[in-house]
Amino acid sequence: MVRDPGPSHAVYVGSFDPLTLGHLDIISRGARIFDRLTVGIGVNPDKEPFFPTDLRIRLCQSAVTDLPNVDVRAFEGLAVEFVRNCGSRVLLRGVRSLTDIDAEFTMTLANRVLDDDIESVFLMSGERYNHISSSLIKQIARMAQGNVRDRLKDFLPACIIDPLLERVQAA
Repeated sequence: MVRDPGPSHAVYVGSFDPLTLGHLDIISRGARIFDRLTVGIGVNPDKEPFFPTDLRIRLCQSAVTDLPNVDVRAFEGLAVEFVRNCGSRVLLRGVRSLTDIDAEFTMTLANRVLDDDIESVFLMSGERYNHISSSLIKQIARMAQGNVRDRLKDFLPACIIDPLLERVQAA
């Protein structure tokens, strides 16, 4: 007898500080693969984020408004615990490079020890997003000359650009 697994639900976690087009690519593709996708915005009490958590949630929600099967939540603690608390058993991860793969391999092994019912599923970054990182975006926003908005549109969802530039100017 084959058991009906029910709707599939995955959880994609990260700091998303800020959310990039690379992140949004993984979210969009994940939303096509899974019936439901929860984006978990991690809160690390030992780190000072660029954007406060509530703003990261609002910006992410704004970026995914066209994806009705995606919800956005903040979490503290272990990713595997958050996945379990969301009622899922799938941790979605995006990888850009061999360095990412190495780090994700280590994290996956640790996660299996922490909760062997949680499976990690990896999506390779789209080629055009493979070089994008949140730290690169912040550096461009701080240092670019001329029309910075035009320079950032190839890296960030449109709804993130102005809040990022306001934050950079306030710093």
